[in-house]
Amino acid sequence: MARTGNKLSARFVQTVTEPGFHADGHGLYLQVSPQGSKSWAFRYALDGKARWMGLGPAFDVSLADARAEAQKCRAMLREKIDPIDERRARFQEKKLEAAMTITFDDAAAQYIAAHRAKWKNDKHTQQWENTLSTYASPVFGKLPVAAIDTALITRALEKDGLWLEKHETAARLRGRIERVLSWSTVRGYRKGENPARWKGHLEELLPRISEADRVQHHPALPYAVIGHFVAQVRGQAGIAALALEFTILTCARTAEAIGAKWDEIDRDNAIWTIPGSRMKMKKEHRIPLSPRALEILEGLERVKSGDFIFPGGRTGKPIS
Repeated sequence: MARTGNKLSARFVQTVTEPGFHADGHGLYLQVSPQGSKSWAFRYALDGKARWMGLGPAFDVSLADARAEAQKCRAMLREKIDPIDERRARFQEKKLEAAMTITFDDAAAQYIAAHRAKWKNDKHTQQWENTLSTYASPVFGKLPVAAIDTALITRALEKDGLWLEKHETAARLRGRIERVLSWSTVRGYRKGENPARWKGHLEELLPRISEADRVQHHPALPYAVIGHFVAQVRGQAGIAALALEFTILTCARTAEAIGAKWDEIDRDNAIWTIPGSRMKMKKEHRIPLSPRALEILEGLERVKSGDFIFPGGRTGKPIS
């Protein structure tokens, strides 16, 4: 019986110098160029059309590997699949996968950029960035979002006792990871359930910490010593002491007081109007000003240097 395949030997492949196509059989050829380079090619016919398919250079693809690749091509042809079209489709699929791959760090940055405008202040944005970069990024920041699973998330939440010792921070971290991964799913970067979801998922793995267990308030100043404390504050020099006293007198939040601007003050009616954009609940808040609060404002107005009542060391910024 005539031998129709495996006509070449490894020795021949290594030593042949004659240019042209040297048949191994069953459509596999060793091509030798006039310059002496060698490569593998598979010749086949489909729907009456002859085609040549490159299988790689001979220095990189052995004779045995070239025969195995040719065998795969023949198997596809039996299914009426064009090997060249199939390889091109796989290549395009890999390109698409690469285009749709994004790391968690990149996804978090894009999520924050997309939502920055609706957040109330720059501090909120900074809190998002700091939480994720401190606790999530070291664990899976460089991984594709599609690869992030429950094990990685619990590792980040439990690392260094975070879930038990800093539960409020850990809870915020979990929620922020969940939002970034949800954004990634909508964008098409990942599929399936969100591994950071709490209900019916992480609640089964992590202990529930009650509000009473995790919240430790600073002790309140006894009423009887408030007068003495305020007197001590008044004895301190500097704008920070004035800001603290103004905060006490107006019962405002620290951020609202240090961010106060001169155009919010109505001296004639002794009213401080905080715009909704600076309030936690996004609603305008009006605060009556006591004679001492007005006295503080009057003293600061004489050295007014910008929009902020309590300016900081940096131009255009309040104290911090």
